[in-house]
Amino acid sequence: MTYVSRAGLNAAEWRKSSHSNTQGGDCVEVADGFPGLVPVRDSKRPEGPVIVFSGDAWRAFVAGLGAGRHD
Repeated sequence: MTYVSRAGLNAAEWRKSSHSNTQGGDCVEVADGFPGLVPVRDSKRPEGPVIVFSGDAWRAFVAGLGAGRHD
């Protein structure tokens, strides 16, 4: 298990995922700079919880979105 500190997440540069829509909903942000990990948060609640995926799990999740498995 890899530990990611809250301070590290607070200092991260977040970007809106290309999978978020442009209408203000479904605003998912991801942070780069965490080798092998993909921190994810809701841009509408940046102070809220962060889910940290392994790189492999994130790729599988995104592939599932593209295949319509998470509708």
